[in-house]
Amino acid sequence: MAIEIIDIADEGSFGLIPPCADSRFDHRTCDYWEYADRGSKASRAVWLDARAPTQAPSRGLADNPFAPAQREPTFNPFAEDADETDMDNPFAPKVVRERPLREGVPRKLALLDRGRGVFGSYAKVLLVDDESVAYCQFGPLSAYPRASRLRELYPQLPQSPLPAVITCIATTADARRAGHAQRLVQAVCADLAGRGFAAVEAYPDLTLSENEASAARPGLWHDLGFATAVDDERYPVMRREL
Repeated sequence: MAIEIIDIADEGSFGLIPPCADSRFDHRTCDYWEYADRGSKASRAVWLDARAPTQAPSRGLADNPFAPAQREPTFNPFAEDADETDMDNPFAPKVVRERPLREGVPRKLALLDRGRGVFGSYAKVLLVDDESVAYCQFGPLSAYPRASRLRELYPQLPQSPLPAVITCIATTADARRAGHAQRLVQAVCADLAGRGFAAVEAYPDLTLSENEASAARPGLWHDLGFATAVDDERYPVMRREL
């Protein structure tokens, strides 16, 4: 069995993203975590056509009922429309960054690529014998407003240093219970540690079924060395020091 883990960094690797176990959803068109109040996990085939205009829906499929409404960060340096000049130090040598993909690509690829020049990739896939079986989305907390909003509900969470977050870990229906999700998360954690993060968090939603939830169950995170930072019967927070 040949196992390979690949970063989503271009249209070719984007095409390797495996299908969701529930056909109502699609990793390739999900923007649920990229918005605090909007966004959806829904399968939207039109979004895969780079020429088609896209618009985020007004409501996601699984919003957090405990989160305050209509709260967006005032400035997000990882947002797709962020002014890159604001990120440079005027007293330091000019930073030359790789330009993210924005035009002529599927909307989700543009979202995954928007911080590449500063942070690096936002997603990985795991292949077994050249077949994609697992997908993981992650990144800095500032890249995912819904995660930031969720953290505001729990003032007991550490505020410094802020963690990286894993928003999605999923395997295909046929590849379940083979350890692929654990292997992929371990690779992501090692990558995040190498990028300088001191901790990583994940946010399971226990109100949803296994196929609907994007952040698995606490048991998976415990097996990977995560602790329960917030013990909530519906929306726990899992945290691992790196």
